Amino acid sequence: MKKTRAQLEQELEQKSKGIITKLLDWNDEHGAPDLSQIEEIILKLREEMGLEFAKSLLKNQENAAPPIEKCKTCGKEMRNKGQKQKTVESQLGELVMERGYYYCGECGAGIFPPGSATKGKRRTK
Repeated sequence: MKKTRAQLEQELEQKSKGIITKLLDWNDEHGAPDLSQIEEIILKLREEMGLEFAKSLLKNQENAAPPIEKCKTCGKEMRNKGQKQKTVESQLGELVMERGYYYCGECGAGIFPPGSATKGKRRTK
């Protein structure tokens, strides 16, 4: 079930607090870090936070993805092949998505909503 804005906000705040805790723990361990060290940890944690935020938003989409009924390639009814995982390399890093995968037995097209269709081989009759 798709989370409400308030639920999603609470989840993102918790993730932010975790990142802040990591930064403060790192700072305690390093005493008086120089600027290069501070920049390095900040960039690392920024990357981690961006990835965590993206995962939360994607997970929320997964929970709300509408079923696909008609193939956009040939117009025939598509079959739900169940939940599948897909790993994608994004600008933020590697993300694993789990969503319903739909397949057209007529033309072989597949779709992993809300992503784009994948072309399949046209069956010969």
